[in-house]
Amino acid sequence: MTHPDWVLGFEDETWWSRLALPSLHAWTDDAPLRLVEQASDRADPDPKALSCYGLLRADTGGMLLRFVDGRPVSQVTEDYLAWVCGRLGAEGKTALLLVWDNASWHVSQRVRAWIKAHNRQAKRDGGVRIVPCHLPSKSPWLNPIEPKWAHGKKAIVEPERLLARREVEARVCEYYRCDQEEHLKQVVVPKKEPSTRKKVA
Repeated sequence: MTHPDWVLGFEDETWWSRLALPSLHAWTDDAPLRLVEQASDRADPDPKALSCYGLLRADTGGMLLRFVDGRPVSQVTEDYLAWVCGRLGAEGKTALLLVWDNASWHVSQRVRAWIKAHNRQAKRDGGVRIVPCHLPSKSPWLNPIEPKWAHGKKAIVEPERLLARREVEARVCEYYRCDQEEHLKQVVVPKKEPSTRKKVA
């Protein structure tokens, strides 16, 4: 944490639901206040929940956020890490000590191979090396970004109506004081059709 060229970062993903509402507490003299879960409309083009990657920086306390068109997978994780390293590299940083959990898209063979290749390139050409630090299994409370997510979901709640996707994103970025970046995109590879050719004896 004291090394000027290194960044200790706590990474995690979350879903921002447009329908489910977080638990809140309030003082009232009358009947208790209640949030009512919103109902979805079949004609609503926006997804019910938005996937989001986040990195909490220990040096500044700031968040680096990217929303996802799709869900967390290895390919999106690689794209997010590349973007984070680009941002940190522009600040002159040389290493990211990455604390995260053991989600399948964190520990997959593909992501581990990508990090090794990325670090080789960073050592050769200059850039930000990634040092993964995995949390013990079933220990989300050890990741300081978890309460950040919880507070954010309470802060952006709208009891009167259903928020549109763009409104959710704008409120999230305003709360965390970060730029609203272009979405990461999950690339879906189409399955190959089974061959119908007959084998020749």
